[in-house]
Amino acid sequence: MIKAGVVVFPGSNCDRDVYYALKKLNFDVDFVFHKEKNIFNYRLIVLPGGFSYGDYLRPGAIAKFSPIMESIYEFIEKEMGLLLGICNGFQILTEANILEGGLLRNVNNRFICKLIEIKVINNDSPFTKYYEKGEILKIPIAHSDGRYFHENPKSLYKDNLVCFEYVDNPNGSIMNIAGILNRKFNVLGLMPHPERRFDGILSEGSKDGYRLFKSIYDFLK
Repeated sequence: MIKAGVVVFPGSNCDRDVYYALKKLNFDVDFVFHKEKNIFNYRLIVLPGGFSYGDYLRPGAIAKFSPIMESIYEFIEKEMGLLLGICNGFQILTEANILEGGLLRNVNNRFICKLIEIKVINNDSPFTKYYEKGEILKIPIAHSDGRYFHENPKSLYKDNLVCFEYVDNPNGSIMNIAGILNRKFNVLGLMPHPERRFDGILSEGSKDGYRLFKSIYDFLK
């Protein structure tokens, strides 16, 4: 079985949702406390959504100093598996300079929690191979600081690092960007929550998020 670790920070609240999705796909899943350093037996690491350390400074700004992050840098650099950051996990990855750019306060200065549409921009990655390029997905968002910013967003498109765009940009993200890859293509960060559209039970029958996790599983398999 493929081993996966879901990292739990103080304030994580979507860890069990991700655990459920990975278990349903037959991953061998553990919750991994943020002070753990030995993560090298996992093939997939997930930084889930939530409010790590209460978002008291900036979302992810304190979590980037957690002991586990030192191991995560090594995990990525040595290409030991895949890393997925969802919502607060995406924020942590930008704060830690694992992913480019940053996440700012939503343009309306409000928490947004609703089902939105995103477009698939890059379907040639370990995370997106079961989507069609240009396909429109319905995935929920739930965040206050989801406005993606990058000083040179065109460079991300040039290097095929943008995976998803918002159709109706809800938070003011530059060039509608909703999810990006790193330059080794082994890290994905996205603000929408694919684990909340996993099996159709609570999502009007939609499994738009399922295919992201299935893509990860089959790539690692």
